[in-house]
Amino acid sequence: MKIVLATHNAHKVVELAAILGALVPGLELVGYDGPEPVEDGITYAENALIKARAAHAHTGLPSIADDSGIAVEVLGGSPGIFSARWSGTRDAVANRRLLLEQLKDVKSEHRAAAFVCTIALVGLEGDDEITFTGIWPGSVGLEERGEAGFGYDPVFVPEGFEVSAAELEPEVKNSMSHRTLAIEQLASFLNQA
Repeated sequence: MKIVLATHNAHKVVELAAILGALVPGLELVGYDGPEPVEDGITYAENALIKARAAHAHTGLPSIADDSGIAVEVLGGSPGIFSARWSGTRDAVANRRLLLEQLKDVKSEHRAAAFVCTIALVGLEGDDEITFTGIWPGSVGLEERGEAGFGYDPVFVPEGFEVSAAELEPEVKNSMSHRTLAIEQLASFLNQA
């Protein structure tokens, strides 16, 4: 089975191919070389579907795409789908610093948050569209900690831990992350298809 991953990020293709390949025997995940669609959805699922539909239309192959972010309860779920551009740029450091600044007067017990990842699958059988969502609960820490990971990992403290996601060993993080949870659901679906 060949599926297109709707991203121009070669690293993401290699990473996801390794994870999905181990879960779905015979799966070949290929990169996408077509035009980037405008992500103008208002939910993770809408944005993931926009990207997966574009890749499917361009290649004619079944396609997957993901959209993810951090949802902070006291901010009404923001940054949410705007996580990657929260500071007005795609600079992860600026995004984290702005989030910490916005929460500077919020006590630790009121900093609940979750990482959310939705993966869309389009065109596996006809025009079928399906989404899978993983949610990793936790909170926003008081400061940045850790060198591993990316994005908001240095400020996200997973539920049940005292360290940030950026301080976790990669194997630990990858065993429980929002992306892993969504990928496991996708893999289960593909294995039944």
